Amino acid sequence: MEKIEVKTSQRSQILDITSQVQACLSQQTKKSGMLLVFCPHTTAGLTVNENADPSVKSDMGGFLGRLVPRDPAFTHAEGNADSHIKGSLLGCSQTFIVERGGLQLGTWQGIYFMEFDGPRQREVWLQFVPKD
Repeated sequence: MEKIEVKTSQRSQILDITSQVQACLSQQTKKSGMLLVFCPHTTAGLTVNENADPSVKSDMGGFLGRLVPRDPAFTHAEGNADSHIKGSLLGCSQTFIVERGGLQLGTWQGIYFMEFDGPRQREVWLQFVPKD
């Protein structure tokens, strides 16, 4: 297993980690198989979406903020219940096809780390499973 360090600077932030994931994978293997990308944090998540137009990130962040706003009626003692809900909605893992050490993504796709309770120092874990 490999780990990527992710440092966030805002409470809610969307970071494109595609190049970090590919760089780590390239150091690890030139084989084909599957790559599991896992976020071990309950107030963050992972998603795949367009990474060519930066407005996609702001639209996603804005929508999630409206969908699950900070609400004093939430009873979680730490005051970050909205962050836990957003993390659950996005999910903690993504699985990717790998061909000869390269991530197989669509033309416009990127891998996003979704921070909902920052700023923080985070990790993303990578586990490569070879085809043969």
